Amino acid sequence: MKKIQPPFLRRGDEVAIISPSWAISEDRISHAVTFLEGWGLKVRTGRNILKKSGPFAGTDEERLADLTEMTGDRKIKAVFCSRGGYGLSRIIDRIDFSPLLNSPKWYAGFSDITVLHLWLNEVCGIMSVHGEMPLNFQDPEKTAASFETLHDALFGNYKPVSWKAKVIRPSGVSGEVTGGNLTLLFSLAGTRALPDTGGKILFMEDVGEYYYHLDRMMMSLRLAGKLDGLSALLVGGLTRMHHTSVRWGKSAQTTIAEAVEGYNYPVFFDFPAGHVKDNRAFYIGRHATIKPDGDSAILTYD
Repeated sequence: MKKIQPPFLRRGDEVAIISPSWAISEDRISHAVTFLEGWGLKVRTGRNILKKSGPFAGTDEERLADLTEMTGDRKIKAVFCSRGGYGLSRIIDRIDFSPLLNSPKWYAGFSDITVLHLWLNEVCGIMSVHGEMPLNFQDPEKTAASFETLHDALFGNYKPVSWKAKVIRPSGVSGEVTGGNLTLLFSLAGTRALPDTGGKILFMEDVGEYYYHLDRMMMSLRLAGKLDGLSALLVGGLTRMHHTSVRWGKSAQTTIAEAVEGYNYPVFFDFPAGHVKDNRAFYIGRHATIKPDGDSAILTYD
């Protein structure tokens, strides 16, 4: 199924910031509004964006209300999710996405927002943007490219991404890009949002997981056939991984490489995306090409 591409943003468009997962502070939202206004956008924030209910940005009903309102409002051309954490899985099947069939719009975020990306892609057939969130718009450690690529993706000026890559079984490939945070991908097993990965470029990244959890998730995807017949595996940041009292004894990259032994597609590591300083935006649901180039690789979109 070819995905619907929403119209690219233009200066003067109205966009929204909502908090569908964990809570966020007022100063982060205020800075994010100023940041996006600097792009020439009008910014509306969700009615419940600063609510708190335990770790969440309000109750399920409050978070659902904001996401439903911004999805149904034709004036809103893009929706920025303020941060990740956890929470979208609790409400995703209750959101009415039918307005997007006649008035598609961009959704941007990463981490827990993987649930939204894959639901939009697999259930609704709509492209989205995996990229930085308002939580990090004022983070001085983030690279300029993190924000430049987000702007370019949303405004239709996306440029090829070249990065220094460790590559297993190098070859040029093409296919639709899918995936996101590995933990969230794993959590969607058995749902309508778990992607059909055949012939696609499967992206994954993760943060703060135990090494053996990483192996378990990869084995689960393998047993489910989700690692069969990929065009390529594209691996982003694998940060702050943990050992239990018994050390795992191998790196995160080695663990992933072993999980895809026996397949003939290439594996590209170190793609600059995920819970890393250099978190470059890219499209989920759009056809791309990746080519090895010496000790680097280049990703381009058609």
